[in-house]
Amino acid sequence: MYFCGMKTRFHLIVLLVLSAFGCSTLHAQQKNTSSNNGKKVYLTPMCVYEGDTIPCVQLRTVYIFKPLKFKNRRARMRYNKLVRDVKKVLPIANEVNGIIIETYEYLQTLPPGERQKHIKRVEKGLKEQYMPRMKKLTFSQGKLLIKLVDRQTNSTGYELVKAFLGPFRAGFYQTFAALFGASLKKEYDPTGDDALTERVILMVQNGQI
Repeated sequence: MYFCGMKTRFHLIVLLVLSAFGCSTLHAQQKNTSSNNGKKVYLTPMCVYEGDTIPCVQLRTVYIFKPLKFKNRRARMRYNKLVRDVKKVLPIANEVNGIIIETYEYLQTLPPGERQKHIKRVEKGLKEQYMPRMKKLTFSQGKLLIKLVDRQTNSTGYELVKAFLGPFRAGFYQTFAALFGASLKKEYDPTGDDALTERVILMVQNGQI
């Protein structure tokens, strides 16, 4: 199962992209230092373009969306709540993706008989680390997290549980989630039902909101 992939993102209009004209990737940060005579100088990344050495600064991509029009005050409040929820649960989904990749890669180095023992240790550690944070999530934030895990890992929560803990445990957790109107099989749809969420995620990740 491919865990570290990502679903195809919704294609957006790019406002500014400054390329390095074939140069290798360079850091865009400037360093403030002092010369021998005490004057401040700034060290800027450089690259060679058409035979000349010039300063080279790479700007981030800026996403441009059609302005939102809210039917009423309640619709605007729902959007503001979505922004708050994304900012709260997206970091958790990113952490989950990192844990899955790390765990999967480490399991490949273990003999088959030791893998289940390691998974149990990881499961115990995750409960101890994340249970306090999960308790602070609202119901809507929990459902959003399930979707964002699918977005970040390219695998639904059900598929992940089944892969690591087996089909019986996956079925149990799916049944338990269904009692609260949620589903571990829920997939993220960036160009359909979750288009607005995808918009918010891209802007949050880019520091635009």
